Amino acid sequence: MGVSRLDVFYRRLLLSKLFIGGWGKPEDLKRIFEFRKIIGDRERCRSLVPEDYPVHINKTEEHIDCHIHDGFFISPLEHFVPGILPAEAVKARFQFIVPKRWQKNRPVCIHLAGTGDHFFWRRRTLMARPMVKEAGMASLLLENPFCSLTDLLHGYRKPKDQLRSSLKNVSDLFVMGGALILESTVLLRWLEREGYWPLGMTGISMGGYMASLAVTNWPKPIPLIPCLSWSTASSVFTTGVLSTAVNWTELEKQYAINSVYEDEIIKLLDYCGADSFRMGPDFTQNVDSLEHLLGLSGDVRASVGHNSKAGGGAEAGQGLLIGAGPEGGGTKADQSLSTGNSTGMSLGTPPRSLDGSGTLQGKRTDSAMCWRPSLHRESTSFMKAVMDECTHMANFSVPVDTSLIVVVQAKEDAYIPRTGVLSLQEIWPGCEVRYLNGGHISAYLFKQNVFRRAIYDTFDRFCLKYPDLH
Repeated sequence: MGVSRLDVFYRRLLLSKLFIGGWGKPEDLKRIFEFRKIIGDRERCRSLVPEDYPVHINKTEEHIDCHIHDGFFISPLEHFVPGILPAEAVKARFQFIVPKRWQKNRPVCIHLAGTGDHFFWRRRTLMARPMVKEAGMASLLLENPFCSLTDLLHGYRKPKDQLRSSLKNVSDLFVMGGALILESTVLLRWLEREGYWPLGMTGISMGGYMASLAVTNWPKPIPLIPCLSWSTASSVFTTGVLSTAVNWTELEKQYAINSVYEDEIIKLLDYCGADSFRMGPDFTQNVDSLEHLLGLSGDVRASVGHNSKAGGGAEAGQGLLIGAGPEGGGTKADQSLSTGNSTGMSLGTPPRSLDGSGTLQGKRTDSAMCWRPSLHRESTSFMKAVMDECTHMANFSVPVDTSLIVVVQAKEDAYIPRTGVLSLQEIWPGCEVRYLNGGHISAYLFKQNVFRRAIYDTFDRFCLKYPDLH
């Protein structure tokens, strides 16, 4: 299956880069990786969030068909990993859209946001309000840390030094995931206390990833509907079209200069992206297709994930996607120098410096090492490893009942590559995957009704299977 030309074209319109600050502080990476080992095990963190964790409603609006409540609480992550969240993100804010008339039971679906889904308007308009009318279902919309901007006076959970929705550091994505896992637990327990049932979770694009991570931590059967997401974010940032938005220049420089990444941090990783290197003919064909659509020559074959002018353009509507795009930069000759392969290995092949366990070996002791031909390949391998550590579903507990998972995927999604990584069916046997024709952008723009149908079907399945579980 090829990739959507619309996805590639849209990617070329966006300007801003991802991870302009680099990997993040090594100390922060170490702390979040250690905490990942806790929240990755459902039994270990069963009692992390108290049943009566305080949640506050501070505003209520009445509409023709629903009430809209605004609420907030303190993110539990601030208690367990103090200071890891930026000050602006410590207070978690949400909007709760409740129908005036319930059709059956009092169902609530929590919607987590994709990057750029600022505040609540888009989810409320495209998903929550139609769900009130179609199914009498309530929706709870949670703001993501780092990615929620409301107005000039607030900008609730976005750090002041962050440009739009573009995460400044790689570590920010992992902090966001840890926060949303715990915050989702807070909300699910609050909704249970308030008597709502059944409860479920969904999200589109990055919101689907985060909803999936949150459900792995929930100790009961629960409907999960991740839309336009897959089993890991590693392929998103290394082989998908978003890889052109990554500031590889800064990442490579930091990786080359600071040996802490391969000397210390890699040792903290339990899951080093083994399946990310299962790059067979399908992956090569997919990369060739992307290169052709992006207009890259054979001389820059390995730089699909590197900086390129193919990512230039304007940021219009960038909130639809997992991330924001690049400003472009560097000539093809520069990219060839950075991504050249002196060993004759492809981008998808583990570098020679990986030992049998996936651990990077060797130290960097002089500035000349910053420009070695294999640097981009090593940085990409490190990116895969750290991304898989904190985002790969195989690194977290399996949801209690996988038959209550309905995944909605686009067949030609260029943002969420499925080739070369474990499928969700392999990780969660029994889950259902529904495929849409087209790519990421067309599905987001025109298939919201399909996402809502999947939610209704999954909730109905839950009610039939667990009629007394409340």
